[in-house]
Amino acid sequence: MSVVTALQALRSDPEFMAHVTAWRCLPTQPARSGPLPDNLHPGLVEALRQRGVERLYAHQAAAWEAAQRGEHVAVVTASASGKTLAYNLPVLHALLNDPAACALYLFPTKALAQDQLAELRILQLTIDHWPSPSDHRPLAIDHRPLTIDHSHWATAASLAPAVYDGDTPASQRSRIRSQARLVLTNPDMLHVGILPHHPRWARFLAHLRFVVLDEMHAYRGVFGSHVANVLRRLRRLCRFYGAREPQFLCASATVANPHELAERLIEAPVTVIADDGSPKGERHIVFYNPPLVDRALGLRRSSAWEAERLAERLLAEDVQTVVFARSRLAVELLLTSLRERTTGEGIGREGTKGKVGKQGREGNADAPFPPSIAGYRSGYLPSERRAVEAGLRSGAVRAVVATNALELGVNIGGLDAAILTGFPGTVASTWQQMGRAGRRNAVSLAVLIASAGPLDQYIVRHPDYFFGRSPEHALINPDNLAILSSHLACAAFELPFRRGERFGRVDFTEEVLAFLAESGQVQQHAGDWFWMGPDQPAQRVSLRTASPDNVVIHAMGEGEQHTHVVGELERSAAPMLLYEGAVYLHGGDSYLVERLDWENGHAWVRPAAVDYYTVASGSQRVQVLNVSEQRERGGLQWAYGAVHVVSRYTAYRKIKRHTHETLGYGAIDLPEQVLDTDAYWIAFAESLLEPLRAAGRWRSDPNDYGPNWPQQRDAARARDGYRCTLCGAAERPGRQHDVHHKRAFRSFGYIPGRNDAYLEANRLDNLVTLCRPCHQAVERGQRLRTGLGGLAYALGHVAPLRLMCDPSDLGVVSEASASGSGLPTVTVYEKAPAGIGFSRRLFELSDELLVDVADLIAACPCTASCPACVGPAPEHQESELDPKALTLALVRACLATGPASLAESVDPAYNP
Repeated sequence: MSVVTALQALRSDPEFMAHVTAWRCLPTQPARSGPLPDNLHPGLVEALRQRGVERLYAHQAAAWEAAQRGEHVAVVTASASGKTLAYNLPVLHALLNDPAACALYLFPTKALAQDQLAELRILQLTIDHWPSPSDHRPLAIDHRPLTIDHSHWATAASLAPAVYDGDTPASQRSRIRSQARLVLTNPDMLHVGILPHHPRWARFLAHLRFVVLDEMHAYRGVFGSHVANVLRRLRRLCRFYGAREPQFLCASATVANPHELAERLIEAPVTVIADDGSPKGERHIVFYNPPLVDRALGLRRSSAWEAERLAERLLAEDVQTVVFARSRLAVELLLTSLRERTTGEGIGREGTKGKVGKQGREGNADAPFPPSIAGYRSGYLPSERRAVEAGLRSGAVRAVVATNALELGVNIGGLDAAILTGFPGTVASTWQQMGRAGRRNAVSLAVLIASAGPLDQYIVRHPDYFFGRSPEHALINPDNLAILSSHLACAAFELPFRRGERFGRVDFTEEVLAFLAESGQVQQHAGDWFWMGPDQPAQRVSLRTASPDNVVIHAMGEGEQHTHVVGELERSAAPMLLYEGAVYLHGGDSYLVERLDWENGHAWVRPAAVDYYTVASGSQRVQVLNVSEQRERGGLQWAYGAVHVVSRYTAYRKIKRHTHETLGYGAIDLPEQVLDTDAYWIAFAESLLEPLRAAGRWRSDPNDYGPNWPQQRDAARARDGYRCTLCGAAERPGRQHDVHHKRAFRSFGYIPGRNDAYLEANRLDNLVTLCRPCHQAVERGQRLRTGLGGLAYALGHVAPLRLMCDPSDLGVVSEASASGSGLPTVTVYEKAPAGIGFSRRLFELSDELLVDVADLIAACPCTASCPACVGPAPEHQESELDPKALTLALVRACLATGPASLAESVDPAYNP
């Protein structure tokens, strides 16, 4: 059996093809290559030859030439295109010719560093056995005789590549610091384990010639902004030890702005090489949208279930397959189900039919060997992951279910098929995962199975968006004040700042140092700035969050005296996850939060076997502090700038697993959270809304609840004891609770001056007292959605597609009357203090975002609204209040204010 056979079977299956939204065949691409460089170190020539490498692909040759000219280089090509060799050659060549030169390799994960170490050791093993000066075997490149210079041969054995990270045994660290010339690590270890201890690394830093940034596209958002500052600190220490500026060699997946990203990371001109010369076999890319089980509600069959079925079919055809899932829990569930499906008919170790089970390595029963269907995710032991990788390369493992831990460049060879259970979140990540399937000259298959979420549905219905040039911009902001000040403190700990010294290209370095001096962290003496803090600041700064302030989580044993730390959580997330009564999930285990010391940043949790989880509800208020730029067109206003976001969480729901029914409510008593950040907003003036209102397409104006509303409202509050009927919270001084209509007021059809329907709507048995957070939570699930709310929902889901960020990096607020302007407004704010740059990018893409929203809604097959377009509809939805039609009418009115071509670009399939 083969991939070709499996493809033919899928093509001829009408049930499968009925749900295929795109099937693209990317043709075979022959290699474009040239000879190995004449001046390449002969030991490397022999090492490459023994591995079957006689020529360089076009992009590898271009990277070599640019590196030899001393340029900083970024190679941006597809998965499995040989980017590793593109940076290994110039680095190893330089280290073999200069016995003092050193190199630093940075990877976003520890697994990648270990994988690259294995590759380097194989190369060095060959180099170490290269002919000595007494060996006169002829050596040639492409049949051209090569003159061998043995003068530096002694340096080959002293490359000593080594991984230095949190898993490196203490007994080996001193040797690595004193001897290694090629160190592999991650930005986190460089930040906290190397730079603060730079005197121990003086030899290495003084001779640092190259810094490799692999998987450069991973350094975006908050993480990338931190990494750029870590590189500033690294270059500063290199200058202190007398080294010349290290040369940066970067490798990346495709993004829309590789040049901008690379130059922001290293603050120097970069040569980008994107002309991929590697060979490609025929690749079939399939987009599959699971069938609807309820068209009116937009409910679809589970993407995980569809992935299981497809993987089972491919295994039956002996197609070696990787199945990607979004979470560790999803990996375990898929793995278990797939093994159960194939029991008795699984693919055996050599590809033969047989029962799936544990197998020992031949000749060594104690060595770990994975079953033919294996899992792969963080949390597995390194030996387990290495065994799976080896099994995939050898073919013994026929299927692997993995998180994005296998998305990056771990060497697993070329598989036959890749199944993506849901859109990974970015186009770049999707291509990375699909790229795990495909040998150089063989046919391969990649299938994206969409979930019911808006991002997935947009991508699966707009294949041209995906197959065109990458629309995603990887954005960073190293000068974000919260991030910058943290790293200036780290840099001052490492070395005093001299008078007038700049940190990278930061013109306001001394102003930030003066700010740090106010809190006693640094002190100025004779014009220079010295660290005065009590501890090492790098220990308090996480590269994965914008704020250095974390809450430490302690798990309690038999008594409160027996505790151990199970993790940390950034303080900004604690009100959502660590309030007293919350279920905290960690590593697949459930804990109940018993106590939270907010002031001192500690939480105590106790293991608990519960069948429910908790979800916090809160409210956000947005105040515009400063408008950086704004535009207006025909009543449509859009802008970006600095905002003040106040959030408060005061209630939570207990939700039963599997059935998702609400079991009860609880109160949260925590202070307000204040975030000063950047935001992008869209506001709608009367000139745009009046035609919609006249046509019945604008229903977001505040309700007129009738003349008896004040009395009925007060009566309901008094009846309920001035407490929230859900969480029990009492009214606070100066803030009355809300009163909610159980059956939505609009559904009664009240028209002032024409009927008295308000009397029925405002009956006490239709009213209930709720605190503001509980009221908002109830409205999110039950309210009559409006065009404004639908736009906010859709915009919050399509914006991450344009930004190459996670949806959790953004917050969205819709207001019928925004503070300041009084206009209906939708605001998208950044959750990082001071912002990363997302808001400005959204401002620049405002029209494109509106087109994306319109296309998302128009292509959705639901009848009124659903989770895949404008959000789930309430149970009793009046036809004239169709939120899908209201939202699309609002978006099209916005697009109509621009050029005719803009409105014409919207898919006309849905016309309410």
